[in-house]
Amino acid sequence: MSKNKKVVRYRKPFNVNIGMIIFIIIFIYLIFNIFSYMTTEHISTYEVEQGTMAENNIYRGLILRQEQVYSSDTAGALNVYVKEASRVGYGNLICSVDEGGSVSKKIDEAAGNASNLSAHDLSEIEDSISEFQTSYSAQNFYNVSTFKEDLDSALNESLSLAALDGISDYAAAAQAENTFHTYHADQPGIVVYSTDGYEGVTTDTFQSSMFDEASYDRTDGQRALQVAAGAPLYKLITSEYWSLVIPIGSDLAKRLADDDTLQLRFMKDNTTTYATYTITEKEGSTYLILTLRSGMVRYAKDRYAEVELLLSEETGLKIPNSAITEKEFYTVPKDFFMKGGDSGSLGILVQRSDSSGKAGAEFIAPTIYYETDTAYYIDGEEVGASDIIRKADSTETYQIGSGTARLQGVYNINKGYAIFKQIDILYQNEEYAIVRTGTTYGIALYDHIALDGSKIHENDLIN
Repeated sequence: MSKNKKVVRYRKPFNVNIGMIIFIIIFIYLIFNIFSYMTTEHISTYEVEQGTMAENNIYRGLILRQEQVYSSDTAGALNVYVKEASRVGYGNLICSVDEGGSVSKKIDEAAGNASNLSAHDLSEIEDSISEFQTSYSAQNFYNVSTFKEDLDSALNESLSLAALDGISDYAAAAQAENTFHTYHADQPGIVVYSTDGYEGVTTDTFQSSMFDEASYDRTDGQRALQVAAGAPLYKLITSEYWSLVIPIGSDLAKRLADDDTLQLRFMKDNTTTYATYTITEKEGSTYLILTLRSGMVRYAKDRYAEVELLLSEETGLKIPNSAITEKEFYTVPKDFFMKGGDSGSLGILVQRSDSSGKAGAEFIAPTIYYETDTAYYIDGEEVGASDIIRKADSTETYQIGSGTARLQGVYNINKGYAIFKQIDILYQNEEYAIVRTGTTYGIALYDHIALDGSKIHENDLIN
């Protein structure tokens, strides 16, 4: 017997998948944050640090000094016995000229034998090498060539003098025959073998063309094997007083007009010294003439020197120029401020009317951003340009907006939102500024400020 069977579809109960819901919520949250991150302008921050900056005043000047050139009486082979840029006393042997060449040849042959060096000479050379090794720095690699030249000169001086002593009888005979001539210092000074024709130039006779180093020509007499009659042999620098003449602009001339002494640093060896100066006009150009009283021996071989004029060096808080911005403020006379409110803060009485039109006064304590001797600087957050304020216990009034001024500053973001802080710039170059520390309404060391002041406004929240 067949039976009727009724099939009823089984309905599954609705089960909430908590895990899936949480996943969807997290996914939506991530999408929202990614979208917010991509569409929101981000503010980079900068931590205020201590810094020092100096003006970049590097100039190249012409060295002028008291020099006397000594020339050869005859033609012949040249030998030198004093290291260049060395001090000599009266009567010291400097060089010799051999007309026949035989004495010079014997000197050169003997000088080629390093065994002729005395123990004293070897000790001095060892000391020089040791001193150079101790002070050597890869940053000053260019000093290697200068050291090599000085060492060669020292060796040549010692070996040539020893060689001349070794053939003293032969040299004396040549002198008696008037074919071998020695030259001795006729006054104390510093020996230099190069000449350039500027030896007689003074601070009164220099010309603008002398600053064109492309046309400058110098003859190095020390390297000559033969000299002609009348050719320069050497020169003596006979005074420790010397001058450095520097072409300058009118702005620097005005700045230096009220003084006569400044500090400078020689770029060649980083030596710092003081010099007196005068300013003169010549051939339509302005020149700074520095007078120095020491250190000549260090630059005896140089005609030009590069120096930095240390006019000012400022220390303070170092911030990037990109952080600096400007903001306009209302200036309110200090006489209209009074202490009041629950905190006893400085504030002003602003004239207000109630709903019935009755006139009254409301005490408002606005944020003060800066002050002068006579006024406080406030913004328009709590008062407007049409507001009238009055003095306490007086009928005298003042309209907000009657006086305005702009301040330079940065946006402090320590609290997560932007607060304008006034700055007092002491020195500024192309990238950074040094601002005064300890100002009442300014920034402090380690404050965080907006790196780009143009992308932010007062009270903006920082992402």
